[in-house]
Amino acid sequence: MKRTELILILGFWLFVVHFDLVRAQAPLLGVNMYAGISITGAVSSVYAVQTSTNLAQTNGWRSVALVQLAWTNYLWVDTSSPANGQRFYRAVLTAPASLVFIPAGTFRMGSPTNEVGRSTNEGPQTVVTLTKGFFMAQDLVTQSNYVSLVGYNPSHFTSNTNDPVDSVTWIQATNYCAIRTQRELAAGLIPAGTQYRLPTEAEWEYACRAWTSTQFFYGDDPGYTNLTSYAWYSANSGGSTQPVGLKLSNPWGLYDMAGNVWEWCQDWYGPYPGGSTTDPQGPNSGTERMLRGGSWFNTANYCRSAQRDSGNPAGSNTNIGFRVVLAVQP
Repeated sequence: MKRTELILILGFWLFVVHFDLVRAQAPLLGVNMYAGISITGAVSSVYAVQTSTNLAQTNGWRSVALVQLAWTNYLWVDTSSPANGQRFYRAVLTAPASLVFIPAGTFRMGSPTNEVGRSTNEGPQTVVTLTKGFFMAQDLVTQSNYVSLVGYNPSHFTSNTNDPVDSVTWIQATNYCAIRTQRELAAGLIPAGTQYRLPTEAEWEYACRAWTSTQFFYGDDPGYTNLTSYAWYSANSGGSTQPVGLKLSNPWGLYDMAGNVWEWCQDWYGPYPGGSTTDPQGPNSGTERMLRGGSWFNTANYCRSAQRDSGNPAGSNTNIGFRVVLAVQP
């Protein structure tokens, strides 16, 4: 991964003036100071913004945000908390191979009540805001990827190592993420303070939809006549997984978001809250973990962007796999 760095000691100060109205009293004037950094680079390039409190500690840098430049000179402000003490900032160009940057944004999660193929657990529709951008793998984790890192292949279908790994449990998938994080941090392939993990269910649907609100990420298709161009499912899979990346991608360049294998997500299974929410993580506990996307085994309606399923985190199936995201550690 090619890296360039910009170091700004103490960043700049941004003064934010706000008024607090306390009953009938006169307004109270408050001022907060926020630090940040000016980043110069190519439009659409992604930088990891990192902070440190001591430049003498070369391993003291930690990523606090992934930022995609909207302009060649981009002003990033750290509004996580008012500035205090000594803090240093730098921006590290970040372009991990085979990952797609997914910008922060807001979308409507779930499906309308009149969507063809809808399941009742896809509602109520909920307005979700994701405040942090992240990288998502353009492809499902393949058997080759899995074996090279973990050392064995749990898959049932083994005729092609470019097929997605299948028959993998949620526990095995999260273990893969932890091992990959450790190795790539040690090799300097990903920025300090970032990690591989499973996507949250909200991140998965947001990335799948790619700004769309239709039945599929390519549009509404009530007769499922165009799905074969985008997904492997029961009508065209031949009864098994298929090599990744052979079908058309979604608008953000992600392949096999519909069909091939179900994808484990980070969350416990639970109902949608309705209304609006920010950075949802799912229930605090549960018995099953979320699955999204449909599979080679399922009929067409299971490949819709809003379709939900779940499974025992210690269980496996020949139609379950996963993909990873790369995000800032909490």
